[in-house]
Amino acid sequence: MTEATTSGRELTVGVGAGGLATADMVLNIGPQHPATHGVLRLRIVVDGERIVSAEPIIGYMHRGAEKLFEVRDYRQILVLANRHDWLSAFANELGVVLAVEDMLGMEVPERAVWARTLLAELNRVLNHLMFLGSYPLELGAITPVFYAFREREELQAVMEEASGGRMHYMFNRVGGLKEDLPAGWLGRVIEAVAAVPRPLPDLERLIVGNEILEARTRGVGVLPRSLALAHGVSGPIARASGVDVDLRRDTPYLAYAELFVPGGPGRVVTREAGDCLARLQVLLEQTRVSLDLADACVERLADLSRGPINVKLPKVLKVPEGQIYCATENPLGFNGYYLVSRGDKTPWRLKLRSASFNNVSVLAEMLPGQLIADMVAILGSMFFVVGDIDK
Repeated sequence: MTEATTSGRELTVGVGAGGLATADMVLNIGPQHPATHGVLRLRIVVDGERIVSAEPIIGYMHRGAEKLFEVRDYRQILVLANRHDWLSAFANELGVVLAVEDMLGMEVPERAVWARTLLAELNRVLNHLMFLGSYPLELGAITPVFYAFREREELQAVMEEASGGRMHYMFNRVGGLKEDLPAGWLGRVIEAVAAVPRPLPDLERLIVGNEILEARTRGVGVLPRSLALAHGVSGPIARASGVDVDLRRDTPYLAYAELFVPGGPGRVVTREAGDCLARLQVLLEQTRVSLDLADACVERLADLSRGPINVKLPKVLKVPEGQIYCATENPLGFNGYYLVSRGDKTPWRLKLRSASFNNVSVLAEMLPGQLIADMVAILGSMFFVVGDIDK
C-alpha cells in the first residue's frame, strides 16, 4: 500500500482483486450540481460505490447578514432577517421582533399575538409542502410536486393578500403587525386551510405509500438520537430520530401555550427510526398539525373584538442596554437570535443561530459508509435552505 499525491490531493493506492491497482477517488458534489439544494458543496471520498468520508463545504452564498444587522436600526433589520431561510420568511421575522419586544418590556395586543400565530403556522405549511413536493422529485418522482404546489398556491394567495409580499412578507413590526388584516380575510383563510387537507391522502399515497420511494428511503441515512443531540440538530429531522423537543410546547411564545395544552390542537410529531422515510413522515404529519393550529387561530380571531394590531412606536426606536437570546421553532428547527444592545437604535451584536447550519453539519458523520446512490436520498431528506447555512 502506497500513498500518492496528485494536484494536492492524497489518494490511497492499494492492490485489489486480480492484482489490479485501486485508489480512493475524491468527488466534488456541487456547488453547481442537480443533486444539491442551491450552492452547497460536498467533498466526498469514495471507494468503489461506497462513501469513505464526506465534508460539507459551505460559504459559497455567504451574505454577511449578521454584520449587516449591526448597521441598521431595528425596523430595517427585518428586511434582512426574513431572507436567510426564504421558505420561512415570516418565522424569521418573528425572532427579531420578539427579542426586541422582550428587551423593551412591551406588551403586544392580543389580536396581533393570535394573528402572528396564524401566519406563522400558514408559513410552516408552505415550507413543508415545498419539501414534500421537491424531495420525491430528487428521487425521480415528478407527480407529487404538482399536488404540493397546487395547495401551496391556495395558502400563498391569503398570505400575499394580508402582507402584500409573496415570499418576503415584511409584515411583522416591533409591537405587532404592519397593519390590520383585510376585511373578509379570515373567511378566505378558512377556505384555503380546508382545501389543503383534501388532497393530502393522495399526496401521502404517492410519497409514503410508494413502494419504490419507500425502498429508496427505509433504513437509509439513519441518524441516531445521540448524534442528533451532539450536533444540535433540531426540527423535523431531530424529531424523526426520537428527539421529543418543540419550542412551541417546551418554551411557548405567541399563543402556543394555549394551543399546546393537553387535548388542544397542538402536538409534537416524533418517530424513532431516524431514517429518510421517518423524516418524510414527520414532515407530512406536521403539516396536518399546523393546519389544525391554523383552524384554532382563525376561530379565536373571529371571537376577538376589533382593536389595535400594533403598538405605536417612537420615531427613533432605541433598545435598553442588555442582552437576550430568543429562539423560535421555525419550520426547519431552532431559529435563535442573540441580541446585545448598548442602548442605541442599532444592535451592538445580533447573532443568528439558524437551523440548517446544524442540520447539515451532521452529514459529515451520516454519509460515510453509505452508497453513492443513496447520497441524494439522504441529502434531500435533511430539509435545509442554503441561505440559512451561509448566513
